[in-house]
Amino acid sequence: MPGEKLAALIFDVDGTLAETEELHRAAFNEAFAATGLAWHWDVPLYARLLKVTGGKERMAHYLTLLPNPPPLDAAAIAALHRAKTARYTALVEAGGLVLRPGVATLVEAAQGAGLRLAIATTTSRPNVDALLARTFGSNPFEVIVAGDEVAAKKPAPDVYVEALRRLDLPAAACIAIEDTEQGLASARGAGLRCLVTESVYGAGGQLDGALAVVKSLEGVELATLSAWLAS
Repeated sequence: MPGEKLAALIFDVDGTLAETEELHRAAFNEAFAATGLAWHWDVPLYARLLKVTGGKERMAHYLTLLPNPPPLDAAAIAALHRAKTARYTALVEAGGLVLRPGVATLVEAAQGAGLRLAIATTTSRPNVDALLARTFGSNPFEVIVAGDEVAAKKPAPDVYVEALRRLDLPAAACIAIEDTEQGLASARGAGLRCLVTESVYGAGGQLDGALAVVKSLEGVELATLSAWLAS
């Protein structure tokens, strides 16, 4: 309800904490080549495929677009996704990513103010762990809910519902931070107010219902977030 005191921030990962999608795209293409698949996801194609959340789901959807798809069942897709995840984490560990502007400052300010921090993402847990280890060093997030831990991925609200459950906080005391219309829909579906920070691949969606849409988190202050929550 309006007037609730801000108690926690819940962050998306891909495109929100860091511009990860080009590394994900590179990892997909490396995994395809290593498996002998003559697939290559270029930037325009990948931008369209990102409308489907979840790597395994994205590959399964891609098969439906091909005139003569290879016989890949769910187990084969899962194995291919594991190979992709291994390649992605290696790219992250090699120093391929930095936090987006303003992220570290906002996280540090939240910690200093005694706010709780959580993650709600469609990506897999190894991807999250690799990113946090490389960019934060030590993990500042009390709760991490990854896509495979819930029944349905974004835009379904499941990851946010689970994050709220683990935090044991009402939606009215938290703000979600996202970068896409699917993420916004997920957060709103869980009853959360949501700040959208535009990302390279997330721009151009339907963002009605966001608290605000900003270019980055640079300059976003806790006092502003608290005022938005209380309004």
